[in-house]
Amino acid sequence: MLLQRTLTALLLAPLVIGLILLAPTWLFAPIVAIAFLAAMWEWSRLSGLKATAPRAALLALTAILLVLCWLMRGTLGWPLLIGLGVAWWIAAGQWLRHFAFGAAPTRENRMVKLGAGLLVIVPAWVAVVAIHGSGEYGHWWTLLALFLVWAADIGAYFSGSTFGGRKLAPTISPGKTWAGVYGAFAAAALVALAGGLLLGVAGGQLAGLLVLSALTVVASIVGDLLESLMKRHAAVKDSGSLFPGHGGLLDRLDSVFAALPVFAAGKLLLGL
Repeated sequence: MLLQRTLTALLLAPLVIGLILLAPTWLFAPIVAIAFLAAMWEWSRLSGLKATAPRAALLALTAILLVLCWLMRGTLGWPLLIGLGVAWWIAAGQWLRHFAFGAAPTRENRMVKLGAGLLVIVPAWVAVVAIHGSGEYGHWWTLLALFLVWAADIGAYFSGSTFGGRKLAPTISPGKTWAGVYGAFAAAALVALAGGLLLGVAGGQLAGLLVLSALTVVASIVGDLLESLMKRHAAVKDSGSLFPGHGGLLDRLDSVFAALPVFAAGKLLLGL
């Protein structure tokens, strides 16, 4: 499984990096929107929405919201939406503490989960497009945000498998440990330090970037755990089967969805 996951990642990573670095923001935005909409399709299934027609309607609604967000770019609405995304992930942390909330397959719980899906997808898309279009080095800042999540994931895997120890959230995701969390912090800090120096960040801003990397890791863990909770509620192993060894798009983007609004908000506050 590790070999399969590694080979899939090696094939996908150059495509993603090339898109980030080479595509102008006006082209980057709709391509990313397609990927995010595909993840929303998977989210609707985890939420308990089975029929194709209502799932397609939800997808159309999400697409309309993304178009409206694009038309609002450059206004106060974008930082507000990024802030909404940060607030949502703080609230999601509370949901994880009360993991039985929403578990019953009722219509009310399904609507709550579908609404949560909009709060996952829309602010994350606004955040990544805002970062990508933020000046001369926006493409590189986007890559750094993604590298932080990747580094945290790799650091958590190797640290957790090496040291094991106390479980982070055994009821939701039994494989995650506190050792993995510490490994994620360390790996992301190294990436943030290297990336910050390469982007000319120094002094207090560099220290702030290191703090931001830690907050981004926390958000990525919450995003990962929330999707694990959704899968437990839906009694499925993966959100989909698009990528061998990786599951669906949502399985690959859960951490990214949570990390992006936090990183974008921190970048704005630090003046980077």
